Amino acid sequence: MLDKKKKQQIIKKFQLHEGDTGSNEVQIAILAAEIDELAGHLKTHAKDHSSRRGLLRKVSSRRNLMRYLKKENPESYEELVKKLKIKPVKVIAKPDGSTVEIEEDLSDDVDIIAKNHDAIS
Repeated sequence: MLDKKKKQQIIKKFQLHEGDTGSNEVQIAILAAEIDELAGHLKTHAKDHSSRRGLLRKVSSRRNLMRYLKKENPESYEELVKKLKIKPVKVIAKPDGSTVEIEEDLSDDVDIIAKNHDAIS
């Protein structure tokens, strides 16, 4: 959980206008900070399954918001990816002709989760 001061700093840094607390950019930045915090927690507490579930939920939420932002405002998306140092969404083509977007940044989080799960089993 982010403390109030840290969250306010993130909001101030990424807000689009005065009083903006809910734009996609702000939500993605907050989720990125929370994901970093949870990933660090899981490195020291490998058996904390509820936190692992929370991490996966936050990663999924951030991915969906990033996908939406990329579709609606590509310039803002590119700027946000550079500021947060997140790898951009990767588009993969399926054999049936449809495409799937995968956020490459997830590979690190998923590797941590998989290693922790293997260590427990």
